[in-house]
Amino acid sequence: MVLLRRVIGDALRARRQGQHRTLREVSTAANVSLGYLSEIERGQKEASSELLAAICDALGARLSELLGEVSNTLSVAESMEGVLVPVSDQPEPSRPEPARAMTADGKVSVSVRQDSPLKTTLHATRKSQRDIVYAA
Repeated sequence: MVLLRRVIGDALRARRQGQHRTLREVSTAANVSLGYLSEIERGQKEASSELLAAICDALGARLSELLGEVSNTLSVAESMEGVLVPVSDQPEPSRPEPARAMTADGKVSVSVRQDSPLKTTLHATRKSQRDIVYAA
């Protein structure tokens, strides 16, 4: 099962790292403790909308942009068989399932790894506009 807080945390971390900024720099700019921001990025804490807006502002992004990315990632995950299946409906794996990858529209790449019935890792990357090649 993919947790919304983990997808949001991944999106925030990707933006921060893409700007080559440290947790300390962003936490100071957003007026949030470094530890709490770290927990949000790791998907361990759910941030309020006010806190998400402050973090986005510190990253120079709009909250709607972040939530749009999160929505796209979840949409791709929903289209992948077995990713969002309730834990009780999943077969008990004898060993971790290998990573699966899927690309939607050539813009978003998603890889999913199910480590256990209670832990699924979803990693999404978005190609920048300059990286997308359009066929004529």
